[in-house]
Amino acid sequence: MDEIRDTREHLIKVLKGFDTAMLVTHSQDVDIHARPMHIAELKDDGHILLVTRNDTSKVDEILADGAAALTFQSERKFAALNGWAQVDRDPAQIDRLWNAAWKVWFPQGKSDPELCLIRFETDNGEYWDNAGGHGIKYMLRAVSAYAKRSTPHTDAEQHAKVTL
Repeated sequence: MDEIRDTREHLIKVLKGFDTAMLVTHSQDVDIHARPMHIAELKDDGHILLVTRNDTSKVDEILADGAAALTFQSERKFAALNGWAQVDRDPAQIDRLWNAAWKVWFPQGKSDPELCLIRFETDNGEYWDNAGGHGIKYMLRAVSAYAKRSTPHTDAEQHAKVTL
């Protein structure tokens, strides 16, 4: 049970290192559509709020089919989440999360009628953490595995699949 809690906490820790994610949805013509999105809020349960405009294809795609994924990538950390996306137009949420930098896209500010949020509810996720000590440990395992003509072992500190 502790390992499950630890991997959940580690996934959230990995996610907190990102301010953008790739949102993946299904388009109307059954293609998969991915685009970068700003993370407005990451909750401790792995649910995420993204900021967007009402008049976008992503909103139409989510309204038609809420199944979605978020992916995250940096030089040494990676994560992928599967879940459900919903459009959230709650003015109280928007007011609470408002960031003045968003005014570039929403000139009328937090009351801009085009401003909305995407609420992503995470079902499960997976992370790969090769930063710091995790990366060094993995590199040593990889060198050893190479010398033995085998594959390196990973542990939950470096990689895990997580149900939220």
